[in-house]
Amino acid sequence: MHALEAALEAYPWGVYAFLLLAPFIQEDAAVIGAASASSMGLGEPAWLFASLIVGLSASDLWKYWAGRAARTQHWAERFAAREGVQTARDKVLKRLAPTLLAVRFIPGTRIPTYLAAGFFKAPFGKFAFWVVFSGTLYGALVFALFHALGEVGGEKAKAIMPLIAIGLVVCAVIVQIIRAKMSKKETA
Repeated sequence: MHALEAALEAYPWGVYAFLLLAPFIQEDAAVIGAASASSMGLGEPAWLFASLIVGLSASDLWKYWAGRAARTQHWAERFAAREGVQTARDKVLKRLAPTLLAVRFIPGTRIPTYLAAGFFKAPFGKFAFWVVFSGTLYGALVFALFHALGEVGGEKAKAIMPLIAIGLVVCAVIVQIIRAKMSKKETA
């Protein structure tokens, strides 16, 4: 711990630079690290949060463009024209906002979803808004947990966040199913 304190005294901007780059390596660790640093007083909380959100956003937005760049290949255009791929595209684009909100909280789903959004040519403005919004929401929740519960309690609460997110997604799906059935009854 003394080495970290010495480094922060010598380079007080280092923690902010680290948070700009860390999401490119591992997003969840960057979020936990930022919230932990904030709760321990290793930087100005607002600047730690802002650095994290800029890093998260840059890390996520480039994945969209990687997916979009794949479409410049002939094989990718042929693949995108397949019926099953078109069906997946339509589903993703139709529910882009809830999809992007959900994948923020479900480990292992962000990268493929962001690449697919680019590959399916989702509107970049809408994509960017929901990615930045979901990142801000995620960061705010983790920061709040760490500040309210302390570093150890925040770590434990972070472990159950995916379960909460999955529960919310299941609830949203159930609401959609009920709405669809009610709408069919009204038209019949």
